[in-house]
Amino acid sequence: MGTKRKPGPAAAGVAVAVCAAVAAGLYGCSSSDRSEPRGVSPKPPASTPAGVSPFTGLPARSGTPVLAVKIDNVRPARPHTGLGAADIVYVEQVEAGQSRILAVFSSRQPPTVGPVRSVRESDMELLRQFGRPALAYSGAQSKLQPLIDAAPLFPLAPPDAPGAYVRGGDRPAPHNLYLRPDRALAAAPQADKARDIGFRFGAAPEGGRQVNEHTVRYPAARYTFTWSESGKRWQVAMDGTPARTTDGGPMGAPTVVVQDVEVRPSKFRDRSGSVSPYTETVGSGDALVLRDGRAHDARWNRPAPESGTTFTTPAGQPLNFAPGQVWIVLTAR
Repeated sequence: MGTKRKPGPAAAGVAVAVCAAVAAGLYGCSSSDRSEPRGVSPKPPASTPAGVSPFTGLPARSGTPVLAVKIDNVRPARPHTGLGAADIVYVEQVEAGQSRILAVFSSRQPPTVGPVRSVRESDMELLRQFGRPALAYSGAQSKLQPLIDAAPLFPLAPPDAPGAYVRGGDRPAPHNLYLRPDRALAAAPQADKARDIGFRFGAAPEGGRQVNEHTVRYPAARYTFTWSESGKRWQVAMDGTPARTTDGGPMGAPTVVVQDVEVRPSKFRDRSGSVSPYTETVGSGDALVLRDGRAHDARWNRPAPESGTTFTTPAGQPLNFAPGQVWIVLTAR
């Protein structure tokens, strides 16, 4: 991690070549069920129109780059900063049953985001559907570095963009590393722009069950989403405490997706010897979509690493999200 990498066309060519060599391993394989959604396979609906974000369904400038940031989420790392400006918030399991966040920014760019933490192997697969985005993270173990270098993304650890990171004085390390997104993206000027990744926005599907609250449990973490009729969003609580950001107040989103995936042990371990989970996001499976105070059964499908993820009703029709920030909580089947 000590050598500064300068991604460019040549590096991209090397990455493509290496990716081809490892495609049968990290990027091309998944033990998830790859069958098509149950019922009738729908024709792909039209993509998001110009001037509208494909990530939120809200008006946005076209051609904005994609920046993903790996964010700490243990108790000492809270409250977060800048997370309310993310288009998509992914929650995934890490070592010892804890959770970590991968936030995707494009429509809006907050001044500061954090605290930033280290990347995991399964993040490379998850981000393939965004093309070649920028990825900000605090570091990675040395054995994982070749996979990061091979992935189609612009890695932005502190050595890659030293001017983009700052240590805060509000909490002890390692929970005090923050990112300046504008400076991070300046170090990755060729990062891919926001594109269609399969989300659809619009009127809610018929049916569903009225739900005021839904809880998702990891072995050592808990998320509760409570519907706010006045705010028209699901308010977020983490480990029983209402979540908030330092710059935006209480956290919440109009759409929450609980996506059932395969979570298996990877070949990597953390410093304490705990095995790092690998969250498989290529394949298909069940999901629960929360919007407008109702819960809708759904199917998700992502046939290949470079493909987007579609969500459909059990009958195979596209399942629209409510416009706005989307939370996707990746949980073990």
